[in-house]
Amino acid sequence: MIVRTLDEITDTDADIKTENWRSKRIVLAKEKVGFSVHETTLYAGTVSRFWYANHIEAVFVVAGEGEITELANGKTHQLAPGSLYLLNEHDKHEVRPRTEMRVVCVFNPPVTGREVHDENGVYPLVTEPA
Repeated sequence: MIVRTLDEITDTDADIKTENWRSKRIVLAKEKVGFSVHETTLYAGTVSRFWYANHIEAVFVVAGEGEITELANGKTHQLAPGSLYLLNEHDKHEVRPRTEMRVVCVFNPPVTGREVHDENGVYPLVTEPA
């Protein structure tokens, strides 16, 4: 059994900070459970463009409000606590928080924690050694 707190992750190498968001990686590929779990804070007034070409991501909004736009068709969805979006088709998307948003993200395959978004918003597929 693994029991972990956000306080244990804060300011470690599992706490990734950018100017648009901060992601605390709670469960990573090294745990070998088939998915990773992150708590991410998206900063108010920012715009982030993502495309998880190598991953499926589910995002559950815990706090804050904003919107997500599907870049393939321009459709925009409002986000608030209790909303979930699933990028089941590797959807290119743009997230615009109106207020600071706290979300819980689940990735499959799991991320290692070493991934960095490229110029297209894509995480490379990085795997853990067997």
